[in-house]
Amino acid sequence: MASRLTAKGAATRQRIVEGAAEEIRGRGAAETTLDDIRARTATSKSQLFHYFPGGKEELLLAVARHEAGRVLSDQQPHLGALTSWQAWRDWRDAVVDRYRRQGRQCPLGTLISQLSPATPGAQAVTRELLASWQAQITAGILAMQDRGEISRDLDPDRAAAALLAGIQGGVSILMSTGSLTHLEAALDLGIERLLAAPAG
Repeated sequence: MASRLTAKGAATRQRIVEGAAEEIRGRGAAETTLDDIRARTATSKSQLFHYFPGGKEELLLAVARHEAGRVLSDQQPHLGALTSWQAWRDWRDAVVDRYRRQGRQCPLGTLISQLSPATPGAQAVTRELLASWQAQITAGILAMQDRGEISRDLDPDRAAAALLAGIQGGVSILMSTGSLTHLEAALDLGIERLLAAPAG
């Protein structure tokens, strides 16, 4: 649908997605109705269904993609330029700050839980987010190996996977307890492990 839109139509669709995301962050996905979204975005019913003919489920999927994009964009420019130890520390701080601001509510997780497993693309949103996130961490490790700062004996993709798993575990605990301690520990120890693998 989006690929066939005019520039104006694409902008309108994006405005609806962003307005829906704000509404869902405030109310939660289960409590947010299409009427709530229409009111926030000043959109008519016919206009809403023009851009999202599948109704609320299609709109929720679009918002989930939007929120997944925000997870990564909130970590930039650091995540895309992990080429020095200072950049890694700055990225660590950006991740912690992002989840400190988010708190115990996870808009993306809430949205995915509201979508039917049969919804086309629903499971792919999280899968693609994690794949892109891991790929950028891997690229950072490779860059440090190229600079001679990390041993080439370290498997960059495996190290990135472990770091990402630690982050996700820390985020899960944050959502359960409200504490950032485990997220900070996962990032700090993960980066320290990279520091402890000098090129020699």
